[in-house]
Amino acid sequence: MEFLTPPFMQRALVAAVLVGITAPAIGIYLVQRRQALMGDGIGHIAMTGVGLGFLLSTNPIWMATLVAVVGSVVMELIRWYGHTRGDIALAMLFYGGMAGGVMLINLSGTGSNANLTSYLFGSLSTVSEEDVTAIVVLAAFVMLVTLALRRQLFAVSQDEEFARVTGLPVRVLNLLVAVTAAVTVTVAMRVVGLPLVSALMVVPVAAAQQIAKSFKVTFVLAVAIGTAVTLAGTVTSYYQDVPPGATIVLLAIAVFIALTALATPLARRRARGRDKDSEECTLEVPVARPDADDVRV
Repeated sequence: MEFLTPPFMQRALVAAVLVGITAPAIGIYLVQRRQALMGDGIGHIAMTGVGLGFLLSTNPIWMATLVAVVGSVVMELIRWYGHTRGDIALAMLFYGGMAGGVMLINLSGTGSNANLTSYLFGSLSTVSEEDVTAIVVLAAFVMLVTLALRRQLFAVSQDEEFARVTGLPVRVLNLLVAVTAAVTVTVAMRVVGLPLVSALMVVPVAAAQQIAKSFKVTFVLAVAIGTAVTLAGTVTSYYQDVPPGATIVLLAIAVFIALTALATPLARRRARGRDKDSEECTLEVPVARPDADDVRV
């Protein structure tokens, strides 16, 4: 348990657990909405917030949160009103966010390559006590939203038209999902890195879906997988001196492959069982044939 001794590892492990919980918790709704790459776009936008934080000498996490939330709202507005030009507007927003972040970090005078790399790929040694405080507060918000409004968010993610007919405030809930995803990106960026946040939102959910049959089980299993891979990746990064973000994502993909390999033969076995039961029912249940006296002309 040597890795628990250094204070920076204690902070990193706390951050890793919170990231492992929050990323799949909001990611499951993005997957249901077929917006799996939304986190990637928000990560590009959040880079501008990081650069602005360095430029203004404020905490980059809080500034990235503000910019990412504004960007996520703009993304939703483009989705509602963008029509055929929406994809071009989103592309410019994403690429402009990344370019703006790099430029602002350079203009700040304190933005060394080490500073930029820690936000792009994650860094254990640079997670400060102030960062942990920000991550705890933001993670609490994410979990409050994803658990307290899980029924409403699930309904909107499954079928917006049906949710609208039932009286749910669809646009407000869509905005809430986007804002919560933006907050999650800033929670995870210190551990995973901005370009890889989306993977941690999506891959544990996709892995859980291979063996889970209900939304509730998928949610719990995805959070468990997310927590396990973030902890394992953080510890591996400490001992092997490898980037934590890349390690965590590769572990998540390995879990997905393993569960897919396990689920495929099980699915085939269930399918054969259903086919056999169907054949037995066909053989055992006689087909009623009307007598001549029963036929009415």
